[in-house]
This record gives sequence, C-alpha cells and structure tokens, in this order.
Amino acid sequence: MTSGVNLKKFDSRKSFGSIFFVFLLVSIFVSIISLSALLIDIFAKGLPWLDLQFINSFPSRFPEQAGIKAAFYGTIWVATFTALISFPLGVSAAIYLEEYAPDNLLTKLITINITNLSGIPSIVYGLLGIGILVELLSLGRSILAGAITLSLLILPVIIIVSRESISAVPKSYRFASYALGATRWQTVRHAILPPAFPGILTGTILALSRAIGEAAPMVAIAALVYLTFTPSSPLDRFTVLPIQIYSWTTLPDPSFRGLAAAGIIVLLVLLLTMNSIAIFIRNKYQRRVVE
Repeated sequence: MTSGVNLKKFDSRKSFGSIFFVFLLVSIFVSIISLSALLIDIFAKGLPWLDLQFINSFPSRFPEQAGIKAAFYGTIWVATFTALISFPLGVSAAIYLEEYAPDNLLTKLITINITNLSGIPSIVYGLLGIGILVELLSLGRSILAGAITLSLLILPVIIIVSRESISAVPKSYRFASYALGATRWQTVRHAILPPAFPGILTGTILALSRAIGEAAPMVAIAALVYLTFTPSSPLDRFTVLPIQIYSWTTLPDPSFRGLAAAGIIVLLVLLLTMNSIAIFIRNKYQRRVVE
C-alpha cells in the first residue's frame, strides 16, 4: 500500500517536472523569437543608413546629413568615467562590508539600504544628479556630472555582486592565510580577491552595460541633442546615444526612424565591444588564478 502511494507521488512529481521543463523551453523559444524579430527589424531599417558619413557627422534637421558623432564620443567619455568612479568605490565598499565591518545593527541597516537603492527607478537618480551635482555643486551639465549620476545608479549592483563573490570564497582560504601569519589586508589582497575577481568583473560588466543604455537620467543631466562639437574634457557638455536615438524616434519624418535604428546598431556594437574586452580580461585573470 505504501509503495503504491509513493509510486503515485513519484509519477505526479515526474509529470510536474516534465510540464515545467516544457514551460521553460517555450519561454526560451518565445524570448529568442521576439529578440530575433526585433533585431531583424532594426538591422533592416538601420543598415541602409549606416556608413562613415553617419558616424562622422553631427546631428542635423536633414536626415541625409545627420549623424551620431557627438553622441558617440559623449557615450565613450561618460562610460569611461563611470567605470573609473564606480568600480573602485563599489569593490572597496564590498570589501569593507564583507571583511571589515562589524556585524551590528548599523551594518545591517546599510546592507538593507543598498539593496533598496538597487531597485529605485533611474529617473530618480537623474533628478538627484541635477539637484545636487548640477545645481548645488555647480558641476553644470557636464560629463563629470553625468558619470557621477550613472555611478550612483550602478553602485548598489556592483556592491551586491562583489559581496556575493567575496562571500563565495571558501573560509579555508582565510584560515590558511591567517595561519601563515598574513594580516587581514594581505589575506584580502592575495587570498580572497583573486578567486572573487571574475565574479566581481562579471557584475561590473552587467552594471556598466545598463548604465550605457540608460536614457532617463541622461535626459535630466544632459538635455541636449543637437551638439556640433565633441567633448574634450570632463567638464564639457555632452549628449549620449540613448538620448539621440530617442530624439530621432519622436520626429515626424519617417527617415529618422532609419537613423534611430542605425544608432541602435552602433550602440549594440559598442556594448558588445566593451563587454567582449571585459570578458577577455576576466577569463584571462581567471585562468591565471587557476594556474
């Protein structure tokens, strides 16, 4: 009798597992089909407009003369300074919270707040940037103000992922390092960070990819589309690709839809290039750690 009941439970679990497996396959299939259709549509509309003239020209009211030169260079400037600001701050905060901070109410409160900040809409950071960085600190609508705003946006993600990567390092690594007479910083530097670094870099890659594609906070900070110069310093005014693409989609001339699609292709190539470089560095560092 008992074996019959167990057999029925096993059959029901097996059926449920099969149904769930089919659901996952259908979900993946729908996602791939949707993404493929979107990419095909973008490439079909954007490739006819994608040429050197499009890359080397400034925005214009005439579609045949319009380009993304200002937005392209502005995106590179903002992404570079965002990485330089957010990566060391995020990793340092994660190291402190995971290895140095005492386990008390204040640390728990900070951890909860960091988790909550990761879910705040990006436009809130844009309003924070324009209120504090642009107006209060008098940075103006500059690349530096935009980079700091995006850094604040992705810092919670980098901190959370970095903490998870650090905590995933086995405790035996710490005990072995302390047993050999290493200090806490030596243990963090030589025993904990090397195996945790690939995970930290993966989280940073995802966070920077999100920052580059954000339009809402950049609209609040930059609020410019028709620039006829490229930035030459962190205090220059700027525009970025998401703003330029959004602006083209709002114009009545259908030709600007093709320009927007071409801008999306350039943004995708830029993101894939940056991610490929970061993944190459991560894999190289991971192999070095293993060896």
